[in-house]
Amino acid sequence: MNKVPILMADVIASTKLNSDILMKQFRLLVDSINNNRHNQLKSPLTITLGDEFQGVIDTIENGIDIIFDMEELRIVHDFDFKLRYVLHEGQIDTEINKNIAYQMLGEGLTKARESLSILKKSNNRFLIQLEDQAKSNALNKAFSIYQNVVDSWKKKDVALVKEFLKNDDYKVVAKIADIDPSNAWRRKNSLNIKIYKYCKEIILILLKN
Repeated sequence: MNKVPILMADVIASTKLNSDILMKQFRLLVDSINNNRHNQLKSPLTITLGDEFQGVIDTIENGIDIIFDMEELRIVHDFDFKLRYVLHEGQIDTEINKNIAYQMLGEGLTKARESLSILKKSNNRFLIQLEDQAKSNALNKAFSIYQNVVDSWKKKDVALVKEFLKNDDYKVVAKIADIDPSNAWRRKNSLNIKIYKYCKEIILILLKN
């Protein structure tokens, strides 16, 4: 059987968070992707252990896009948690369940879960595992830069970050946020918005080459 992209993720330090709020936000995030990306999901993102999900994606490219979407949704909604992701290109031996990501077996699922457990011992939140090892290494280095930018944003930055994700023009953001244009320009630079967008572009370019 051909190898497929398997996406798994878990909530970091979930035991330190309010469980009711966490589950409400986590389900909203997962449901948003399942609704908006359903045509790209061979098996929908399914919450498995309360603070984890798994799913099967149609292509690696769409798996990367889903990660980007989840991170931006998390930021836009100002959710109080962060996720740790593994996107693993591996084999599923049983028929892929199109309705829920349960009752499937294969080396790919086993390795993806093992990788997620190993990732918990590091400070990294993203791990891409493709058959092409050189490409995987390049993507993971790019994701390290991406993570450094995203994780540098504080709660007080969220409102501006949300606007910069929607509008690249700092003058437009200045009007929306009711701040001086020069201040908006400085904040755009200090928040590394351009680097964030470059990282996304570079990751997708690396994937295609």
